[in-house]
Amino acid sequence: MNSEQKKAILSLKTARGQIEATINMIEEGRYCVDVSNQIIAAQALLKKANLLVLRQHMNHCVKEAFEHDKGSEKIDEIIEILSKITGK
Repeated sequence: MNSEQKKAILSLKTARGQIEATINMIEEGRYCVDVSNQIIAAQALLKKANLLVLRQHMNHCVKEAFEHDKGSEKIDEIIEILSKITGK
């Protein structure tokens, strides 16, 4: 496991903890704005984890694909992911 993967796992585990805390906050009837801020924090960690995974993909899988003349397939994958991220 490389450093990007380790960092992604850490972000995901932290996000999981925040999501569990958010569920508890809702169940306890906590103030809506506080709940919303907790959700935003979890989303930020998920985005960070996704960027780390994509960085790892670019540095390893995409690089290897270009070395074996299969780069266009990986470009299409990245474009598809970017369209999901940007909502377009």
